[in-house]
Amino acid sequence: MNRERRRGENQRGDGDRGQWASKTEYILVVAGSVVGLGNVWRFPYLCYKNGGGAFLVPYGLFAVVVGIPLFLLESSVGQYTQEGFITCWSKLCPLAQGIGYGQMMMKLYEFSYIIIEVWALFYLVFSFRSQLPWATCNNTWNTANCVSLQILDTPSPNQTILTNTTSAATEFWEQRMLAMSAGIEELGSVRWDLALCLLACWVFTYFSIWKGVRSSGKVAYFTATFPYVMLLILLIRGLTLPGAWQGIYFYLYPDMNRLANLQVWIEAGSQILFSNSLTSGVVDALVSYNDYNNNCYKDCFWLCLLNSATSFVAGFVVFSVLGFMAHKQGVTVDTVAESGPGLAFIAYPQATSLMPFPQLWTVCFFLMLILLTVDTHFVIVESFITSVSDLFPKLFHAPGRHEIFVLVVCVCSFLVELTLVTEGGIYIFQLIDYYGTTRVYQYFMASSECLALGWIFGADRVINIIEDMTGQRPFVYFKVCWRYIIPLLSLVSIILYLVEYKHLRINDRYVYPGWAYALGWTMLLSSVVMVPLWAAGQMCLTAGTFRQRLAILSHPVKDPAWKTKEMGEVETSVELRAALS
Repeated sequence: MNRERRRGENQRGDGDRGQWASKTEYILVVAGSVVGLGNVWRFPYLCYKNGGGAFLVPYGLFAVVVGIPLFLLESSVGQYTQEGFITCWSKLCPLAQGIGYGQMMMKLYEFSYIIIEVWALFYLVFSFRSQLPWATCNNTWNTANCVSLQILDTPSPNQTILTNTTSAATEFWEQRMLAMSAGIEELGSVRWDLALCLLACWVFTYFSIWKGVRSSGKVAYFTATFPYVMLLILLIRGLTLPGAWQGIYFYLYPDMNRLANLQVWIEAGSQILFSNSLTSGVVDALVSYNDYNNNCYKDCFWLCLLNSATSFVAGFVVFSVLGFMAHKQGVTVDTVAESGPGLAFIAYPQATSLMPFPQLWTVCFFLMLILLTVDTHFVIVESFITSVSDLFPKLFHAPGRHEIFVLVVCVCSFLVELTLVTEGGIYIFQLIDYYGTTRVYQYFMASSECLALGWIFGADRVINIIEDMTGQRPFVYFKVCWRYIIPLLSLVSIILYLVEYKHLRINDRYVYPGWAYALGWTMLLSSVVMVPLWAAGQMCLTAGTFRQRLAILSHPVKDPAWKTKEMGEVETSVELRAALS
């Protein structure tokens, strides 16, 4: 096959789309994307909650049968087509282009995760005070029920009488920073200190991606590597604390009985998809800036390994410090272990406040948290910009247009997300997090991608494409995963989610109004229904019989440079159509 011709046809278009300046920049940006908050506050808690060391069994298995095969599939799509996550499907399977539009809807919801960066920046500013405000109750926002760390740090027989109390760290989180209202019905006023942090985060995002991959690749040299320096510092400090090994014991002690719970296996698979940024379109978009002959086959193994290894090490960082806090307070680790924002903004700051030189360790932690969220967020925005620009190349690939488009997206997003820094903003964010980026979306998109590429386009053709790009032919094992294992596991997970679905509650006490739950389900369905709606619409608009329409929509819009007979096939391997006949 003429590889130069293939590269030329994929890169032609209106204007210069850009390309990574080096392989190092590509690796750093993708690594920064897949290594994020899911590694620090989600994986350690899931591991502890679902059987400790026993959880590593389903986690490792899903990494092999779901994570690596799906990462390779999305990498090959982006690198082969040199397009964003929407237009890439026109070069493979136009019938499945609804997957791209569903991912675009998901990107709009994922923009809200910048609020975590905002919170971390807010905490970082307060970390430079001589007295950390979440360590004492001598502040204007504290209530009569506040209990300082000094009291919690001196356990006594009378400590059991402390009921209906809240820690100083919890009150700083709820009363000072969030100023939480009574519910989503009461948005209240904008918190202008948080609004300034939000503005700073969007300004940084803009200048990270305003020149496309030419700027984001340079930024990643710092944002993707420095968190590992902070992680190493916190790991060394954590392991030297008294009670650290008690926390690590809780983190890794294997409870093999938990493996009999199907929910544990489903959560392991969901964590693999979430932490590797799979089904979100990020991988497709970033890899599309690679050279056609980049070895994406080898890259996917190393990047997935890096992600899982980081998650494992982050567990030691988190639970060594939680073990220290439990030791100081004379309680068990399970009473201080939390997941999500509660871990990052209540439990961990509370623990670092008990250490010597608490400001140093708090600054290290929140600096690491900011850089982890910065990488993830600007990659989310970059993949959205890439895909929309590729959808309208004449409009956005012209000189100077890209910078203007990025500015418009950042400004509009900032204005919309001012709702997240209101007094009721936390309720909006939790609603988006619970419904907008739910497990149903992940598994539905995973099965849709595998159906489109493994069956309609043809798994053999995907393998041939990877061999042509990399010079290495993937094992037949990948074909089995794409066609059978991933769709089956996805179906089981979706069914379990629907069977075990529970309405979202905040702190197990606040129940959202009915219209909020309806809005949540609308967000969930808005991305999922794009796939069948697009397919149905194209089938209705295309001329011919049902079988003719299916045949037309199963072929690329533009005939690719490679020819089917060169791929070892006389006709297209539309296995799904063959199964129907």
